[in-house]
Amino acid sequence: MERLTEKERKEKIKKSLKYSILDGSFYAAMVGFGESFFSAFAVFLKATNTQLGLLGTLPQTLGSLSQLFSNRLIRFFSSRKRFVLAGVLLEALVFIPIALVFFFGTLRVFHLIFFVCLYWVLGMIIVPAWSSWMGDLVDEKKRGDYFGRRNRITGMIMLITFLLGGYVLQSYADGTTRQYAGFLMIFGIAMLARFVSFIYLAKKYEPEYRIVKKDPFTFMEFVKKASHRNYGLFVIFLCFMNFAVYVATPFFSAYMLYDLKFSYMTYAIISAIAVLVKYLSMPAWGRASDRYGTKKVMTLASYLMPLVPLLWVFSRDVYFLVFVQIYSGFTWAGFEITTFNFIFDTTTPEKRATCVSYYNVLNGIFIFLGGIMGSIILKYNHILSSQYYSIFILSFGLRYITSFHFIPKLKEVRQVQHISYKKLLTHIISSTPNMGHVQHLLPLHGKKGKMGRSRL
Repeated sequence: MERLTEKERKEKIKKSLKYSILDGSFYAAMVGFGESFFSAFAVFLKATNTQLGLLGTLPQTLGSLSQLFSNRLIRFFSSRKRFVLAGVLLEALVFIPIALVFFFGTLRVFHLIFFVCLYWVLGMIIVPAWSSWMGDLVDEKKRGDYFGRRNRITGMIMLITFLLGGYVLQSYADGTTRQYAGFLMIFGIAMLARFVSFIYLAKKYEPEYRIVKKDPFTFMEFVKKASHRNYGLFVIFLCFMNFAVYVATPFFSAYMLYDLKFSYMTYAIISAIAVLVKYLSMPAWGRASDRYGTKKVMTLASYLMPLVPLLWVFSRDVYFLVFVQIYSGFTWAGFEITTFNFIFDTTTPEKRATCVSYYNVLNGIFIFLGGIMGSIILKYNHILSSQYYSIFILSFGLRYITSFHFIPKLKEVRQVQHISYKKLLTHIISSTPNMGHVQHLLPLHGKKGKMGRSRL
């Protein structure tokens, strides 16, 4: 590795952080045009609720389990950067078989699940290496601000590309062949976006990194000691929270497209509102986290976010669902940025890749179990007016139980300013850009000339 002066190193890091935003922007375009429409593509292929449950959970589970091999692959490539680049290139190429499953006959939904699993494995197996790499590039005192800004930019691009993807599908909505052509188009754009992301990743500087010959601790050692350590308790908290979340999450697309009969455009717009609000408010949450502590801000978000699935039960009115999505985006922004930053706060650089991979393995298992529980309830529960309401209510209850049980056990690891939760919430809201224009995003794209009932 080349020897750099301190000035040269700082300059390379500065450029790399800019490249990271560009890489993230094109990654977001891939997600907006591609990954975000996997469930809609499955619905187009006539997937059952059970198949949708598998599609929404199994890929993430296998992707998480793949991270058990992440450190070995870092050692194999002798570089976090080379490993990440290899994974990104292969991930982009998987869009080819995903787009072609339409021709795979009666088992095409299962082929879709298989290739989406491969997509997630390739994307997630590199996450520990990427997290470790970024942890060395971003100053710990500026993480909340940097990732808040980065996430706002990438989130806005994800929003725009998601809306464009919905517009493309809506434009090709008449007839099976034309609908498939629409999916083919957006998946092709997604693949190209990931290739551009690869180019900017390749430009980034990788600080000197000592390759550890073996993991600092085994997976079983991590599990046994988890309940006695701050990071371990945090991992347990997130595992149970994601179990609760994924009881309902895989089925929102089906609820909107099957039960509410949304058009693709309405589906995209209602979904996009939460994304818009999330990334507009994320920098405010990030700055609050830097100033008042990750744990304090995470606690606030963890008591606000669980209400989201319950709100979906109260009304099918599109304007009420717009409000739900605004609330959802705002609270999820806080939860995502603080849980992401807490990983950096509670792990050391040399152990970070291992800690992230072990967390993701456990998290993936709990996500899968949550989705399976949701599938079973959907199959056998028909008490309420919509079969989806039961899993929304259950998800709400489990989220709150998890927050109330685990949050008090977590500890802040930095010296931060004190603030009450009421003042903290007021501060974050007042620091978030005005979002009153969100309602003007709603066009009339429903059934029979009206805007139909929307979705998340």
